[in-house]
Amino acid sequence: MTTAATTPAISFTHIDPSGPVPAPAIGWEEYFRTTPPPDFLEPAGKRVEEFVALHAKAGRRVVLVTSGGTTVPLEQNTVRFIDNFSAGTRGATSAEYFIEAGYAVIFMHRQFSLQPYSRHYSHSRNCFLDYMQEDGHGGLIVDRKYSDHMREVLLKYQRAKREHLLIMETFVTVQDYLFLLRRFTTAMSILRENAMYYLAAAVSDFFIPQSKMAQHKIQSAEGALVLQLDQVPKIISPLVDTWAAKGFIVSFKLETDPDLLIQKSRRSLERYKHQLVIGNILTTRKKVVTFVTTKEETKLELTDEELRNGVEIEERIIPELIRRHDKWIIQTKSQ
Repeated sequence: MTTAATTPAISFTHIDPSGPVPAPAIGWEEYFRTTPPPDFLEPAGKRVEEFVALHAKAGRRVVLVTSGGTTVPLEQNTVRFIDNFSAGTRGATSAEYFIEAGYAVIFMHRQFSLQPYSRHYSHSRNCFLDYMQEDGHGGLIVDRKYSDHMREVLLKYQRAKREHLLIMETFVTVQDYLFLLRRFTTAMSILRENAMYYLAAAVSDFFIPQSKMAQHKIQSAEGALVLQLDQVPKIISPLVDTWAAKGFIVSFKLETDPDLLIQKSRRSLERYKHQLVIGNILTTRKKVVTFVTTKEETKLELTDEELRNGVEIEERIIPELIRRHDKWIIQTKSQ
């Protein structure tokens, strides 16, 4: 629970099986019909449409990378909110490897979460200022011991900008995320099988609908706060069936119990009929992931030595995904 002010105690109520049956989760169509879109939706959608059109004309593959966690506001004039754990490391790192592999990237990320290229310095134990020194003539230079790595990152970043391979759009709330996801995936639909959807964001499972939300700050003087949250609509269903038809769709499953990981990944595949779930365990997510399809499980794992040498698991994930995307394109075009 993350708040911008002191939060009153929160208790959780459990549904009594002998009591009235709770209302079913809101459907995605009703959600979009009854929830106001964010003000920035259309400007962001237009930018993504132009980006997609540019790369569609060039015949380049495009991947939508979602990254970071979503918030669930408790008030319309938001002071307090529930947050999902995610710094956006997986998404930001993966975006760089996709660009190196020739993809154009739509990076849809939580505001102030990690971003491609700048992540090397914004998520460091060193203060950014530690990388610089005065040159003795009123200017600044990069400390020599950091300069080779900074030059390498800078050149990659400049190429991504020069060739228009990266566009970055932000969300904060789960409402922002759902509206942007629909807008961007429908914009990408012209790419058909050349589109990949890499859904790495940590999306809230529960939320408070606009109609049930307090307008102003909840007052702590009112005593204990009891929250009843509704289920967020399962948005991957229309994405697979309608918005991103023919696209290659990859979702993630994060668990803390290894015994649940594969069965929950397979349940997701059976329910939504997309191509792949990448499963990972919270404590080992930077070392090992499991690719789960309806037919197989493939584990990708780094050694302890590779981790010590700074190898990133995304360096293994992205080539394997591209190999599978290649097969998907051939298979889809032959149908």
